[in-house]
This record gives sequence, C-alpha cells and structure tokens, in this order.
Amino acid sequence: MRLDEKRPFIPLSIAVLTVSDTRTPADDRSGDTLVDRLEKSGHRLGARAIVPDDKDAIRSQVKSWTMDKSIDVVITTGGTGFTGRDVTPEALEPLFEKRMDGFSEVFHRISYDKIGTSTIQSRATGGVANATFIFVLPGSPGACRDAWDGILAAQLDYRHMPCNFVEIMPRLDEHLKRK
Repeated sequence: MRLDEKRPFIPLSIAVLTVSDTRTPADDRSGDTLVDRLEKSGHRLGARAIVPDDKDAIRSQVKSWTMDKSIDVVITTGGTGFTGRDVTPEALEPLFEKRMDGFSEVFHRISYDKIGTSTIQSRATGGVANATFIFVLPGSPGACRDAWDGILAAQLDYRHMPCNFVEIMPRLDEHLKRK
C-alpha cells in the first residue's frame, strides 16, 4: 500500500451490522474484529447493531444508516452463505445504486490464498446506496480480517494511492443533483 503522507488522514464514520440468529453483543467476535480494526485505523464507530437473519430487518437497519448523513460506510458480517437463512445479499443488493463487482472478486482472491476453494461458499458483495458505501462480509472473524486488512483499510484511507473511496465520496450522489 502506497500512502501519500502529504495528504491528511480523514476519519470516517462506519456502522457495523452483525447478521445472526444466535449472536449477542457478548459473543459477536466478527463485529468486534471489525470495530477493533476500524478504530485502530483511526475511523469512528458510527453505529453498531445485531439483527436476525431476516431480509426485512437487515434491509431496514442498513437503509436507515444510509439515510443518516453522519454514516459514511456500512459493513455487515454474516448471512452470505447458501443456507436457507443466509439472506444478506438478497436484502441489500436491491438497495445498491451501483454494485461493486471488484470488491467480491478481490475478496475471493484474498480468501482463496487462505482457505482455498472454500471461498466459493461466500457471496460477499459491495455497493453504494444513498452516497454510502456498503460492504457485505461473511460471518467469520477471519473473513472480516481478510476484507479489512486486504481491501478496506487501504480503500477507506484518503492517503492511499493511486486512488481510494474517500476521494470520490463527495461525488457519489452527483447524479441526484439538479442544475
């Protein structure tokens, strides 16, 4: 990762959503992993919640965060597999104004190096809704570490070169502006 030290670090407000029928704040290791990493990187935890594997509950929570102008990024963990209860991509992809296919591809490349072909059991995805970046991660702490360390830490740092998500944030909703 190349950093332009002449640029200032810009802390973002990041919401973390754990999707699980069984986890509680006391045992949410994946959510804890994300919070720990984002705070150590200099960002702020804007909000945190746990919702069950329910499309309406997932969509409602994330949509409310995307409508909150104080939240820049939403990261979810859980519900990306193939079982009947895994519905996070189905809940959130309809919200995407723009889908980020490259996020899934890079995530799977990083994951493949660690867990081999088992990476295909995840439907990690990403996109933009209401000028808010949304990243949908698997529910394991390892997957959260891989996504943060391998992709998000760099792309959510304004100093990362040659480009990053932070520098385009002011233009994410330019298609909605009237002349």
